[in-house]
Order: sequence, then C-alpha cells, then structure tokens
Amino acid sequence: MLDFILRYWVQELFALIIAMITWMVRSIHKKKDEYDVLREGILALLHDRLYQSCSFFIEQGFCTIEDRNNLEYLYTPYKALGGNGTGESLYKKCLELPITADRNKEKEE
Repeated sequence: MLDFILRYWVQELFALIIAMITWMVRSIHKKKDEYDVLREGILALLHDRLYQSCSFFIEQGFCTIEDRNNLEYLYTPYKALGGNGTGESLYKKCLELPITADRNKEKEE
C-alpha cells in the first residue's frame, strides 16, 4: 500500500503543487503588467494636467498662491513617477511668474 501511494499519489501531489505555483506566477505577472499600464496612464494624466495648467498660467502671465499650490500638488507625484523634463521645465517657468493675490484684480486692469 505504501508503495502504491509513493508511486502514484506523490507524483500527483507534485503535479498539483507545480500547477499551483505556475498559476501564482502567471497571476503575479498579469497584475504587474496591469500595474505598469495604470502607472503609465496616471503619469500621462498628470503630465496633461500639468502641461495645460502651466501653459495657461504662462500665457496669463501670473499665478495666485492657490494656483502654485495646485501645480505643486500635480508636480510632486508626476516627478515621483518619473515624469520627464517637459513637465519640469513648464513647472519651473510657472514658479518664475509673478504672484498676484487675486485673479480678478489682474483681469480688471
């Protein structure tokens, strides 16, 4: 009886273990691929928002403190995710813009 178990059931047990390990590795690989795609998508969205905002403020010629805080809020994760120099250069240009206390006052003048 022990010989029967060793001969057949141990092989089946090892086959089952290998199948489970293979399934886990494939599952982890699939999740990593999904994570990479989501990461790139978030980076693209942050870049787009940063580009649009900075372009608007540069064209406008000034920023409010709230605008700068918003830009910093966008720029920090953008840079942490490995954002390129385009967003960084636009962000730095916006930091050089004059600060105004109220956006409505600048529009009236």
